[in-house]
Amino acid sequence: MLTGKFTRQLRLTSPSDYKEVFNDPRRFKSTDQIFLVLARKNSLPHARLGLAISAKHLKKSVDRNRVKRQVRESFRINQEKLAGLDIVVLSRIDTLRAENNNIRKSLDRHWVKMTEQCKNF
Repeated sequence: MLTGKFTRQLRLTSPSDYKEVFNDPRRFKSTDQIFLVLARKNSLPHARLGLAISAKHLKKSVDRNRVKRQVRESFRINQEKLAGLDIVVLSRIDTLRAENNNIRKSLDRHWVKMTEQCKNF
């Protein structure tokens, strides 16, 4: 199990990594007003996370950074459950208005949905 920092091996690092998640016809999808979460199975023993937190929805960098911190922390806490997935989290229109508590609750629901979809596949 990988814990602690959000190391390079826990990240989607290249455009091709993101493209594989976006273009995989067997990808898993979970959406609400705050986030769109896409995932696909990988052949690794751990999950990898990619962030697409848009300046279109979050104009100020302080807001984008706050959301990214919340996503990374939630991922860190739940990475054991998410093992074997490549995940991309995209911001939505209501991300700016969401408080940290609502962001965490939203992500928790997405992680549960992702693990359920993965088990059923």
